[in-house]
Amino acid sequence: MFKLHIEIMVEAFIKKIEDTYAEAFDGLFSRILVTGERGLTQKDIKSPLLEYDPLRFAAYRATATPSTVVGRVEAGIEKWLPKNQTPDERDGVVLQYWGMYDEKKPLKEQAEKFYKEMSIRIRQDILSASGGTTRVFNWMKPGTTIYKIDSEERVGKCGGGYETALEEHGRKVASVPLMMGHDFPIDNPIECGKGVSGANFWIFCKDVRAGRRAGKASIEAIKKVDNVITPFYICPSGSMVKDYPPIGPPTNYPYCPSLKNKIPDSKVPKDVNSIPEIVIDGVNLESVENAMREGMLAAISTKGVKMISAGNYEGKLGQHKIYLRKLFA
Repeated sequence: MFKLHIEIMVEAFIKKIEDTYAEAFDGLFSRILVTGERGLTQKDIKSPLLEYDPLRFAAYRATATPSTVVGRVEAGIEKWLPKNQTPDERDGVVLQYWGMYDEKKPLKEQAEKFYKEMSIRIRQDILSASGGTTRVFNWMKPGTTIYKIDSEERVGKCGGGYETALEEHGRKVASVPLMMGHDFPIDNPIECGKGVSGANFWIFCKDVRAGRRAGKASIEAIKKVDNVITPFYICPSGSMVKDYPPIGPPTNYPYCPSLKNKIPDSKVPKDVNSIPEIVIDGVNLESVENAMREGMLAAISTKGVKMISAGNYEGKLGQHKIYLRKLFA
């Protein structure tokens, strides 16, 4: 009897998932660990101001816009690490950076362009906006590296010629002198690999409140999965692949609830008034699929969720098709 009950629940759950697929892409990525001295008081911890926590401030600045959809890089926070899990025994945060990858183009050319964009984030948002105590570790896992980049050339040169090469924590380092009184060490080289980016699912909800609630539940579930990021948190717009303005793709207007009674090609169901999108980048397909599964489970269990679907472009753009129902087979 119990087994029959579970089977009925699973069948009802699957019916809420559209029989479609998410389209995902190959992408270049780097995974780094940023550590720093936080020196937080209880007042700092409770403050909503990011500036009161130098490590959090640097992490959020360094993973903000722009994005791959405008030919640059996108990034996100994978997880926070306590002092006993970092090489220098300081609080740390694991960040992922992502760029486009085309197997038809030379790897060196793509990797150097990718790291130029990434190095701007490191220089402007981690080195310069952290109170002067941060340190960057290469945090790629063994077997995932396809290219190594000279971080001294891109970031170390910020020392005005007085940067030094040294070894610490069993790593080669480029160290940049800073006015603050702390040097800025960064592992040399920084490595990059090829992963899967742009995987997604859409949550069809009764209203905006349900959309926010379901989106948050999805993000919290995905945070428990290693090796992935959600670069846009809860994305409210989706994307079209045509009619690009200069600043990036337009919103996916056939799925905008506010237009469902105004345009002839609306695809928004009558009882749906909010469709948040969750976008996932991950170091491999298995991690991405695990994150999608956990995120969808959390969403479908949330009050006000009508259906789960995904964005695809008829298989014309992405190298990977992730069929939603197969994730639960």
